[in-house]
Amino acid sequence: MTAADPRPLTGEPVSLDLLNTRWMRDGELQDLLTSVAGLRIWLAANGLAGRFTADAATLEHTLTAREALASLVDGGGADAAARVDAVLGRGRIRATLTAAGPGEEAEFADPAWGPAWTAARGHLDLLRTAPDRIRACAHESCVLHFFDTSRNGTRRWCSMAVCGNRAKASRHWARGREA
Repeated sequence: MTAADPRPLTGEPVSLDLLNTRWMRDGELQDLLTSVAGLRIWLAANGLAGRFTADAATLEHTLTAREALASLVDGGGADAAARVDAVLGRGRIRATLTAAGPGEEAEFADPAWGPAWTAARGHLDLLRTAPDRIRACAHESCVLHFFDTSRNGTRRWCSMAVCGNRAKASRHWARGREA
């Protein structure tokens, strides 16, 4: 049985969900991926537990992908793109024909790269779909990322209930102090 996921934001696309394995709690950075047990939680949360094994090698490769993706979304330039590309080089898509029709199957020389590659590949899909909708939370002390699915594309917070309310309360408090 897998332990409960302690993260404040889950359910984002797999690449952003991997970035969100680090979050702030009471001013301290938390990290789900400090152990194989944390990897097991993340794999289960993303429907990958049945496909990949939670072990030390998979954890190491998943952390490599997280760092590469973090660098990319934080504007790391060509070096960041090369780091993500290196993760993508660890797997490939093979065309298949199934009873249901044409399909695709991911292949890996080393299955321990599977979750890392899956996250990097998922990020390519976000970049193809709407790169301008990949966002970091606007709250200055939040490190979470999200894919903005709002109708008008103006979402600013990972969570209106948490970071949005914090920002509003902070502005309200500041206005009260000025008066």
